[in-house]
Amino acid sequence: MLRIGLTGGIAAGKSTASARFGELGATVIDHDALARRAVAPGSAALVEIVRAFGDRAVRDGELDRAAVAAIVFHDPSARAQLDEIVHPYVFAMSKAADRQARAQKAQVVVHDIPLLVESGQGSADFDMVVTVAADVERRVARLMESRGMTEADARARIASQASDEQRAAVADAVLDGNGTAEQLRAQVDEFWAMSVPVTA
Repeated sequence: MLRIGLTGGIAAGKSTASARFGELGATVIDHDALARRAVAPGSAALVEIVRAFGDRAVRDGELDRAAVAAIVFHDPSARAQLDEIVHPYVFAMSKAADRQARAQKAQVVVHDIPLLVESGQGSADFDMVVTVAADVERRVARLMESRGMTEADARARIASQASDEQRAAVADAVLDGNGTAEQLRAQVDEFWAMSVPVTA
C-alpha cells in the first residue's frame, strides 16, 4: 500500500488535488473531516475545549467554530492549546482509518492533512509527501471571495499556518495551485502517472 501525505495552505488548492486523487482511485482520508468528528457534541475533545476556553467555545451544545477561530487565529498560544487538544484524537482516528484501508487492500491511501507540517508529520510518516503551493496574495483573494473573509482575517488565517517553504522542505513533490482547478488536476494526473504503481 502506497501512503501519501497531502498538504497545502488554506486556499492553495489542496481540496481540488485531494478530490482528483480520489477520482483516480485513491482512498482519501480527510483529516479535516476527522477533526470535525473529534469535536462532535458530547465528545471528550469538546469537553476539553470548553474546559480550556470556556462556554464561549460552544453554542447549542456544538463547537462554535467562528467563536473559536476568532480566539485562536489571533493568539498563537491559544492555537497551540487547541491543537494539543484536538490533534491526538485526530491522529488516533487517522490510524484507525489507515488500518481499515489496509484491511480492505487499498493500494493507494492519501491522507489529506492541512496541518501536516504543524503536527510534526513528514516523509517519515508517509511513503511520499505532496504539497500544493500558491502565492499568498492569490490565497487572500480566494478567501475573501469564496469565504467572505476580511483581508485581515484571511492574512491571519494564512499566517497561523506553516509557510509554503516549510511545507516544501518535507515534500517529495510540490504542485502549483496558482492556476485553474483544471491545471491543478492535470498536475495530479501527471504525478499519479509518474509515482503510483500501475497496479493501483
